Amino acid sequence: MEKKKYRKGVFVVLYSKDKDHIEYLLFKRYKHWKGWEFAKGGCEAKETYRKCILREVKEETCLKAKKIEWYCKKGMYKWKKGLKDRPGFIGQTYILSSCEIPKKKIKIDKKEHSSYKWVDYKTALKMLTYPNQKACLRIVNSRLV
Repeated sequence: MEKKKYRKGVFVVLYSKDKDHIEYLLFKRYKHWKGWEFAKGGCEAKETYRKCILREVKEETCLKAKKIEWYCKKGMYKWKKGLKDRPGFIGQTYILSSCEIPKKKIKIDKKEHSSYKWVDYKTALKMLTYPNQKACLRIVNSRLV
C-alpha cells in the first residue's frame, strides 16, 4: 500500500506597517480552489523554509521580503481532491511565518491569483477562506500590535 504524503510548505502572512497602522496582503485564489488567502506554497526539493519563504514572496508579489518572523505554529491540511500538478501528495504541511513588505502595487502571479487587496486586521479575518489561515493571522497580529 502506498504511503500518503504531505508536501512540506509555508504560510507567509505579508504585512505593511506604518506607525501604528498595519495592513495585510491577501490574494484572491483561483487555482485549485476559489477564495482569499495569504501567501503560501510548497518547498522545492532540498529547499529550506527560509529559501522557500523568500522565493514565494518574490513569486507572489515581485517584491523582496524585508524581514522574516517565525512562529511556533505548524499544521497540515488535506486537499479535497488529488491535484494533477502535485502527484503523490494528498495535502500540505506548513510552518507559520510573517514578512514585512513595502505597501506598493503588487505584481501577482496570474497562474494562481486573480487579484489582491491590502486590508486591515478585521477585514482580513472576514475575508480569509479557511479557519487555519484565520488562526495564523490571529497569531501574527497579536505579535505585531
